[in-house]
Amino acid sequence: MSLRHDALAVLTCPDPVQKAALAQALAEARLALPDAGLSAAECQEAISLSPAQEAALPGRPARPALVSAKDVPSRSPFTHEGRAALLHAICHIEFNAINLAMDAVWRFEGMPATFYRDWLQVAGEEALHFTLLREHLRGMGHDYGDFDAHDGLWRMCHQTRHDLLARMALVPRTLEARGLDATPLIQDKLRRTGDLAAVAILDIILRDEVGHVAIGNRWFHHLCAQRGLDPTVVYPELVVQYEAPRLRPPFNEAARRAAGFTEAEMAFLLGED
Repeated sequence: MSLRHDALAVLTCPDPVQKAALAQALAEARLALPDAGLSAAECQEAISLSPAQEAALPGRPARPALVSAKDVPSRSPFTHEGRAALLHAICHIEFNAINLAMDAVWRFEGMPATFYRDWLQVAGEEALHFTLLREHLRGMGHDYGDFDAHDGLWRMCHQTRHDLLARMALVPRTLEARGLDATPLIQDKLRRTGDLAAVAILDIILRDEVGHVAIGNRWFHHLCAQRGLDPTVVYPELVVQYEAPRLRPPFNEAARRAAGFTEAEMAFLLGED
């Protein structure tokens, strides 16, 4: 089986622990090979699913229950239950991030081998993040699935399934980049609770997420150049077309610049355009 078929198999796996293990194993095996062992023919291959198979994506467990974002209860992180709920929410994001990366690998044909290698690396790192957070939750007497969650990341992934440019614009460099902004604020709260182990896990996640957003930025700009588009013009158009959130401050400007946001893009975010 090719890497892209293997990625689809990981995406369809419903068990979160097994999915994370499969993602890490696939990344470790393939990233040891030049261009992840991909041939030009494998990059070009169009992999098709039936409507029923597409509707069943991604594979996920019966729990957590998925509800509207407004129906996810707000809890104080300064209680044990509230801190567990907060870490569960981040764990759920990391679970979805495995799916997002694997979806990018299998779905979009005709990209350079480095594209698939990049997103395979992302999948392996997201699987590590999920595993670290789940183990920390288990140490608190909880597990992944114990709290309700929302599905905004995967909904945008599904909406952009027909356009890789929109996917790169609105998932890694919009929704996932929000984690660059939110993580230091969350870490501050966790320090005040005394949960320094969780703070350390988020240090790892923030470090890796700068790289993940940079990958999204790199391929967004690659596709804009390939299609003769101005990134600063097309991005706001995609936000409107796909009803993506117009992000609000505060922004982690240093992390965003490290992830490849240009000064013009930062000006747009800051409302200076």
